[in-house]
Amino acid sequence: MNDYKLIHADSLHAMKDMPDNSVDFIFTDPPYNLSQYSTGNIKFDWRTDINNDLAEWDKNFDPVGLKNDFVRILKPTGNLFAFCSYNLIGRWHEIFDPIFDTFQFFVWHKTNPVPKFRKAGFLNSCELIVCMWNKGHIWNFGKQSEMHNFFESSICMGPERLKNPKHPTQKPIKLLKHLINIATNENDVVFDPFMGVGSTGVAALGVGRKFIGIEVEKEYYAAAENRIKSMQPSLCFAIDN
Repeated sequence: MNDYKLIHADSLHAMKDMPDNSVDFIFTDPPYNLSQYSTGNIKFDWRTDINNDLAEWDKNFDPVGLKNDFVRILKPTGNLFAFCSYNLIGRWHEIFDPIFDTFQFFVWHKTNPVPKFRKAGFLNSCELIVCMWNKGHIWNFGKQSEMHNFFESSICMGPERLKNPKHPTQKPIKLLKHLINIATNENDVVFDPFMGVGSTGVAALGVGRKFIGIEVEKEYYAAAENRIKSMQPSLCFAIDN
């Protein structure tokens, strides 16, 4: 394959066409089902609104719909990581723990989370990633101090943060590269079926991996395509289903 393949489609359908044992690492940020708790954007006179209004796509998601294709397309030596919120970690465990030899969780600590102006609870400064693999999986274990199931960084901001379209859950490249380097080898295929604005692809290509990404939302797909094309314009192999 070329260094990357981008697919504009619903991943639950597009994955059916992917060959068995074809990817080394599934690394994705699927819906969290948090929209039911959304209270709308928080408005201020003296700063930009705080985005608390999650999109329509963050509804009615159940990871069980991913199980068969994830297991089928992942190589026996592969790893599966998925960003996850508190309300779904039990569901991920229920579905995937019986399938994989190991099911762990990883914590991303955000050094600059959205402040609690009303001071009525903890800051939402931690995000979970569920991590699964079988015996014999690829694993680049570094120094003990580098291998904690914890990573600290700021949220995605500055020039890295897309303004148009602004994706509410865009992840920082620094975090993504850290995990991709641990869970894959050079030239391995990283797959993200909910690629959003393409951050996983940017990170994967940036550390010498290949990438397959699927995104159903037109504006996010276009943003991902633009970001990745700007890295390697001669290697684009985009598919629009």
